[in-house]
Amino acid sequence: MAGLEAFARFAKTYKASEMIFSEFERGDTFYFIMSGRVRLVKIVGEIEKTLDILQPSEMFGEMAILEDSPRSATAIALDDVKVLEFNRQNFDILMRSNPQIALKLLKMFTKRIYDQKRRFMILTLDDPQAKIADVFLMLDETMPDIERTTTRRDFKTTVEGVAHWAGMNTPEVRTILGHFETQHRIEILPDRILVRNINDFERFVNSSRKRKR
Repeated sequence: MAGLEAFARFAKTYKASEMIFSEFERGDTFYFIMSGRVRLVKIVGEIEKTLDILQPSEMFGEMAILEDSPRSATAIALDDVKVLEFNRQNFDILMRSNPQIALKLLKMFTKRIYDQKRRFMILTLDDPQAKIADVFLMLDETMPDIERTTTRRDFKTTVEGVAHWAGMNTPEVRTILGHFETQHRIEILPDRILVRNINDFERFVNSSRKRKR
């Protein structure tokens, strides 16, 4: 992001596999990735789930600034990583000194908060089929250019993309999507997935959440 070079004094580096912070610890810093990738991991039940793999120009750990809450996930350097580390004090300096960057950061914060909370809702479902169905509901919520006059949806996503959001391995997701396709619920195309009736998936997910209570 243009303009962040001025904050090079806040740069930190982490070796591949090094933990940046752990879930549940208190934190007062967030990070902007300059190079390398960062894996976010959360324990759901007794299972370690990969929430996301973040790329350069993405941020993480911002909830510590926004909500003064414990870390909601563990951050691990997937490669050798260089980040800019911001705390409340230098974050205030950043916000005051460059309004253009401040606006971009606030927009990124808003999207990241939604993505994290929505991803957690998907991961807490026990039924793998419901997880995948909920991924389509999430995509329906976040894609503004979707035609909403019918219940048919055309999502520009792939099997790998669905697996990423569901926190599942690709072969398992491909099997379940194949099952959905056999039931004529979806149609899998090379660059997108057609959902024939999004309301059907909504009823399915709501029923699964009610059973979990």
